[in-house]
Amino acid sequence: MKKNIRILILLSIVSVQARCGSLSSYDKQAKELLSKMTLEEKIGQMTQAEHGMLKGINDVEKYFLGSILSGGSSDPYNGNSLAAWTDMYDNYQKQALKTRLAIPLLYGVDALHGHNNVLGAVIFPHNIGLGCTRDVNLVEEIARITALEVRATGINWTFAPCVTVPQDIRWGRTYEGFSENTELVKILGEAQVRAYQGNDLSNPLFVLACAKHFIGDGGTVFGTSKMTSMLDQGNTQMNEETLRKLFLSPYIAAIEAGVGSIMPSYSSFNGTKCSADKHLLTEILKEELGFEGFLISDYKAIKQISPDFNTAVEISINAGMDMAMEPNSYDVYFTTLKNLVEQRKVPMSRIDDAVIRILLVKFAMGLMDKNKSVFADRSLHKQFGSAEHREAARKAVRQSIVLLKNEKQTLPISKKIVRIHIAGKSADDIGNQCGGWTIEWLGKSGDVTTGGTTILQAVKNTVSADTKITFSKDGSGAEDANIGIVVIGETPYAEGRGDVGQPVIDKEDMEAVSNMKKTGIPVVVVLISGRPMIINEVLEQCDAFIAAWLPGTEGQGAADVLFGDYKPTGKLSFSWPKSVSQIPLSQAKDKPLFEYGFGLSY
Repeated sequence: MKKNIRILILLSIVSVQARCGSLSSYDKQAKELLSKMTLEEKIGQMTQAEHGMLKGINDVEKYFLGSILSGGSSDPYNGNSLAAWTDMYDNYQKQALKTRLAIPLLYGVDALHGHNNVLGAVIFPHNIGLGCTRDVNLVEEIARITALEVRATGINWTFAPCVTVPQDIRWGRTYEGFSENTELVKILGEAQVRAYQGNDLSNPLFVLACAKHFIGDGGTVFGTSKMTSMLDQGNTQMNEETLRKLFLSPYIAAIEAGVGSIMPSYSSFNGTKCSADKHLLTEILKEELGFEGFLISDYKAIKQISPDFNTAVEISINAGMDMAMEPNSYDVYFTTLKNLVEQRKVPMSRIDDAVIRILLVKFAMGLMDKNKSVFADRSLHKQFGSAEHREAARKAVRQSIVLLKNEKQTLPISKKIVRIHIAGKSADDIGNQCGGWTIEWLGKSGDVTTGGTTILQAVKNTVSADTKITFSKDGSGAEDANIGIVVIGETPYAEGRGDVGQPVIDKEDMEAVSNMKKTGIPVVVVLISGRPMIINEVLEQCDAFIAAWLPGTEGQGAADVLFGDYKPTGKLSFSWPKSVSQIPLSQAKDKPLFEYGFGLSY
């Protein structure tokens, strides 16, 4: 097995080298610029500060910053509007151009399911839903639209795709992964890279992609995380052969697609932080796989390597980290790394390698081309959040839905039915539909003012004028209705905040289903969630059950399926456990409730 894996990797290197030619072709220009740079200017290129924690915009010039990011909830100071984001980006670029060498910034943002930080953006289904579509063309279309909406604000770098392969649904980042299946993640991750970056990185309609989180973040062992005592940022415990088999091929595919940046994981591999592991970062990624782009650390990740920051920086940079995401400690990092170089604890060759990699990407993106503007193209504003983009999101919703139960042909529902009673806390909640990483880092329930349609409104939009729609959050008042629809599930979360020991349906949702069931009418349950959940009791009380995942703003796609305008085609991208004791399913001895790939249709 190990020999076969090595052969596949070696065969891939030829393709990798061919696809990365667009970076290496700028080697002469990058080296010429490097020769003009002072140590301070080099370290500045290796430094990324956070917009909301920058001590002053003049620090862009003072520290020769190579990059700025807006983390979750880090909005412009003058409001979270399209215009405000665009003005903010342009102002930072103006500041960067005041430096001696006038090297423009890379501006990074977590555009994970649309340009999800910005009011009015289209919010697509999270990756777990897209995995259920098995549709490469659709995934590419979504990434292209996302890239365009990101570029409408000027921003040129997204920290996506997430090519994790989650093996334990208790992990709060499960929904960021396409699937538990490595091959499906590989295919869809590669598609996203291609679509984010386009065929030419210098094309102003596309953005730099970032494959993350290298490597094994989806395989951490429950209870090994100091952050949550569960899974997030924990320890992946397995031999290297297993690590490669489960988690490496999506990165090989991303590199073959030309990905320009990769983000090492917060998590550890057999006790060593990935951000500190030279074997992973340099020997495998850069030397074995021929990755020519640059590595960017996760948010404050370097600090987790050692309680002594000097030691942490020394270890991480020498291991192969090229750019440090130090949101509020960028100035300390700058001074620390400068001192380490002067003390010869970090060799100048390592600094030059890191800076060359960053410059190669900037040259390939056209940022160094004096004939091209580095500022936002405001003509793109007219396409931001457009009806055309929302139609693509609606298509993604209906294709991601998985029908798990449909007794007595309960679905599809007639549009001319006399009365429908709708219930559940998520029936009229756009925030719950979108989940985490929506306007705010953790997301939030309620109106997140991104536009779009809740499932309740979508039903109203679909049925005939003679159909009566009634609603109660708790399911009461359903007597005499012809059918009931209960929309239940998780409320928004992100990362470690979403780690749970038992992914079960909460009491409020169970009561809404029970109240509806008591009336004796047919009951349809729609589950909004970032992972499979324990649903046995709910399944017993409903006639039809739909897994809608985290569909985003376009709830009309759910109505398309409920009323038969679109026959469900989604197939599970994750196995579905029948009990908490069966999690993680990779270690379960008996069959799951629903196997990977399951999905009914009409």
